[in-house]
Amino acid sequence: MISYIKATEDDIELLMQSRLEMLKAVNNLPENYIFPEDLIHCSREYFKNANQTTILAIDEKVVGCATMCYIEIMPTFSHPTGKRAHLMNVYTSSQYRRQGIAFQMLSTLIDEAREKGVTEISLDATDSGRELYKKQGFINSNECMVLNLL
Repeated sequence: MISYIKATEDDIELLMQSRLEMLKAVNNLPENYIFPEDLIHCSREYFKNANQTTILAIDEKVVGCATMCYIEIMPTFSHPTGKRAHLMNVYTSSQYRRQGIAFQMLSTLIDEAREKGVTEISLDATDSGRELYKKQGFINSNECMVLNLL
């Protein structure tokens, strides 16, 4: 039976384990890939200190994760609270896919975002995730331009 928890700082090792597993899978990295120390350090600090909520799906071990990152910008007519969010880190272990786990995690995060007054949730979707996001009501958008500073 899958249980869902809202992760706390006490769950940092579970958070890091799921984050690194997700990064390996999404980026087709080898099992023995060694992550840069700054990525590990900054990810750990983000989970500890940032305005975010992460849901973990657990079945004796972590089998899924999803993170909502909260952002505040100047209010506008279309976003009068100035509160927005970005969905990240959505991942379910391969043997647990197509069982509604990601849908449940997203539903929990979306409900919390509504309660916090968020007016828009953005995300970067993989091709395999698009159908899930459409079921949750997400639509494609061409409104954004990006300047990459790396």
